[in-house]
Amino acid sequence: MLTDEFMLRIARLAAHWFELGGIGIIICGTLLAFAQLALTAYRDGMSRSDADRLSPIAAFRRTLGRSILTGLELLVAADIILTVAVEPTPESVMVLGAIVLIRTFLSFSLEVEIDGRWPWQKDRPG
Repeated sequence: MLTDEFMLRIARLAAHWFELGGIGIIICGTLLAFAQLALTAYRDGMSRSDADRLSPIAAFRRTLGRSILTGLELLVAADIILTVAVEPTPESVMVLGAIVLIRTFLSFSLEVEIDGRWPWQKDRPG
Protein backbone atom coordinates (compact mmCIF):
# COMPACT_ATOMS: atom_id res chain seq x y z
CA MET A 1 0.00 0.00 0.00
CA LEU A 2 1.16 3.52 -0.75
CA THR A 3 2.04 5.48 2.33
CA ASP A 4 1.96 9.26 2.60
CA GLU A 5 5.71 9.32 3.07
CA PHE A 6 6.27 7.28 -0.10
CA MET A 7 3.95 9.53 -2.12
CA LEU A 8 5.71 12.66 -0.83
CA ARG A 9 9.04 11.16 -1.82
CA ILE A 10 7.70 10.49 -5.32
CA ALA A 11 6.35 14.06 -5.57
CA ARG A 12 9.70 15.52 -4.48
CA LEU A 13 11.54 13.30 -6.93
CA ALA A 14 9.21 14.27 -9.78
CA ALA A 15 9.60 17.96 -8.94
CA HIS A 16 13.39 17.64 -8.92
CA TRP A 17 13.31 15.90 -12.30
CA PHE A 18 11.14 18.69 -13.71
CA GLU A 19 13.56 21.27 -12.29
CA LEU A 20 16.54 19.47 -13.81
CA GLY A 21 14.70 19.18 -17.11
CA GLY A 22 13.88 22.89 -17.14
CA ILE A 23 17.45 23.88 -16.30
CA GLY A 24 18.81 21.41 -18.86
CA ILE A 25 16.55 22.71 -21.61
CA ILE A 26 17.57 26.31 -20.93
CA ILE A 27 21.28 25.38 -20.95
CA CYS A 28 21.05 23.16 -24.05
CA GLY A 29 18.93 25.73 -25.88
CA THR A 30 21.43 28.48 -25.07
CA LEU A 31 24.32 26.36 -26.29
CA LEU A 32 22.38 25.43 -29.44
CA ALA A 33 21.55 29.08 -30.14
CA PHE A 34 25.21 30.09 -29.77
CA ALA A 35 26.33 27.16 -31.94
CA GLN A 36 23.87 28.11 -34.68
CA LEU A 37 24.99 31.73 -34.52
CA ALA A 38 28.68 30.80 -34.65
CA LEU A 39 28.12 28.35 -37.50
CA THR A 40 26.21 30.92 -39.51
CA ALA A 41 28.84 33.59 -38.86
CA TYR A 42 31.66 31.20 -39.79
CA ARG A 43 29.90 29.90 -42.89
CA ASP A 44 28.78 33.24 -44.25
CA GLY A 45 31.59 35.42 -42.97
CA MET A 46 31.38 39.04 -43.93
CA SER A 47 29.86 38.38 -47.36
CA ARG A 48 26.38 39.33 -46.26
CA SER A 49 24.81 42.74 -46.51
CA ASP A 50 23.89 44.61 -43.33
CA ALA A 51 20.24 43.59 -43.67
CA ASP A 52 21.14 39.90 -44.07
CA ARG A 53 23.36 39.96 -40.96
CA LEU A 54 20.29 40.57 -38.80
CA SER A 55 18.74 37.25 -39.81
CA PRO A 56 21.18 35.05 -37.82
CA ILE A 57 20.70 37.28 -34.78
CA ALA A 58 16.92 36.95 -35.09
CA ALA A 59 17.30 33.15 -35.34
CA PHE A 60 19.58 33.20 -32.28
CA ARG A 61 17.04 35.17 -30.27
CA ARG A 62 14.19 32.93 -31.42
CA THR A 63 16.04 29.73 -30.44
CA LEU A 64 17.14 31.19 -27.12
CA GLY A 65 13.66 32.53 -26.36
CA ARG A 66 11.98 29.22 -27.15
CA SER A 67 14.37 27.30 -24.90
CA ILE A 68 13.80 29.76 -22.06
CA LEU A 69 10.02 29.48 -22.50
CA THR A 70 10.13 25.68 -22.45
CA GLY A 71 12.44 25.65 -19.44
CA LEU A 72 10.19 28.07 -17.57
CA GLU A 73 7.18 25.83 -18.21
CA LEU A 74 8.97 22.89 -16.62
CA LEU A 75 10.15 24.99 -13.68
CA VAL A 76 6.57 26.16 -13.07
CA ALA A 77 5.41 22.54 -13.15
CA ALA A 78 8.04 21.67 -10.53
CA ASP A 79 6.91 24.55 -8.32
CA ILE A 80 3.29 23.44 -8.61
CA ILE A 81 4.15 19.86 -7.68
CA LEU A 82 6.20 20.97 -4.68
CA THR A 83 3.59 23.41 -3.43
CA VAL A 84 0.49 21.30 -3.94
CA ALA A 85 1.84 17.88 -3.02
CA VAL A 86 4.65 18.56 -0.58
CA GLU A 87 4.02 21.82 1.29
CA PRO A 88 0.46 23.12 0.85
CA THR A 89 0.58 25.96 3.40
CA PRO A 90 -1.12 29.32 2.71
CA GLU A 91 2.28 31.00 2.63
CA SER A 92 3.72 28.54 0.08
CA VAL A 93 0.60 28.88 -2.08
CA MET A 94 1.00 32.69 -2.07
CA VAL A 95 4.68 32.34 -3.01
CA LEU A 96 3.70 29.93 -5.80
CA GLY A 97 1.11 32.44 -7.04
CA ALA A 98 3.73 35.19 -7.16
CA ILE A 99 6.20 32.89 -8.96
CA VAL A 100 3.56 31.85 -11.51
CA LEU A 101 2.57 35.50 -12.12
CA ILE A 102 6.19 36.55 -12.66
CA ARG A 103 6.93 33.60 -14.94
CA THR A 104 3.70 34.16 -16.86
CA PHE A 105 4.69 37.79 -17.43
CA LEU A 106 8.13 36.61 -18.59
CA SER A 107 6.54 34.05 -20.90
CA PHE A 108 4.24 36.62 -22.49
CA SER A 109 7.12 39.08 -22.86
CA LEU A 110 9.29 36.44 -24.52
CA GLU A 111 6.43 35.38 -26.79
CA VAL A 112 5.95 38.98 -27.96
CA GLU A 113 9.71 39.35 -28.43
CA ILE A 114 9.98 36.15 -30.47
CA ASP A 115 6.81 36.31 -32.60
CA GLY A 116 6.07 40.02 -32.57
CA ARG A 117 2.50 39.44 -31.37
CA TRP A 118 0.60 38.42 -28.26
CA PRO A 119 0.06 34.66 -27.83
CA TRP A 120 -3.71 34.98 -28.28
CA GLN A 121 -3.44 36.95 -31.54
CA LYS A 122 -3.77 35.09 -34.81
CA ASP A 123 -0.82 34.74 -37.17
CA ARG A 124 -0.28 37.70 -39.40
CA PRO A 125 -0.88 36.94 -43.08
CA GLY A 126 2.11 37.01 -45.35
